Amino acid sequence: MNKIIENIKNRRSIRDYKKEQIREEELQAILEAATYAPSGCNAQPWHFTVIQDRDLINLMSSVAKDKLKNSSDEGFRNMANNENLDLTHGAPTLIVVSGKQEAYSPLTDCSAAIQNMLLAAESLDIGSLWIGLIGLSFNEEEVAGRLNIKEGYKPYYGIALGYKGSLEPKAPRRKENVISYIR
Repeated sequence: MNKIIENIKNRRSIRDYKKEQIREEELQAILEAATYAPSGCNAQPWHFTVIQDRDLINLMSSVAKDKLKNSSDEGFRNMANNENLDLTHGAPTLIVVSGKQEAYSPLTDCSAAIQNMLLAAESLDIGSLWIGLIGLSFNEEEVAGRLNIKEGYKPYYGIALGYKGSLEPKAPRRKENVISYIR
């Protein structure tokens, strides 16, 4: 099978990481892959903030978790009340992906860059997790002041990276009837 298609099919959201930090050359390869994503008008409106400071990662998870406790969604409230919940699942690296707000399509472009990171990580046998809920911490004073997001940029998501801890989850069954043809 083609390696790219194999990586797409094998990539899973990893929620168990070894404490060992990923190697710098692997991190740089993942970040470089992100910069090769397509973008509207070739704006390349992304910025990546790499966080390997465990205290800051823990703070971000804690702040987001506290905000979830007040969610209108019962599932989120229940999740947040689990005292063992770590939204980053112990990943040693967290990348905050931000987009330049004046660009044509920053959220879409940043999402394409994230997908490139996830697939690059899989190709290097590094676990990854696209974390939307960590975004609840981005604008809180105690976190925002430490992230130093560039002016004119909005942080969208976090990406956890690390060496996979336990066996990877199996792919869930794919939904059927999601393709229509007009020929």
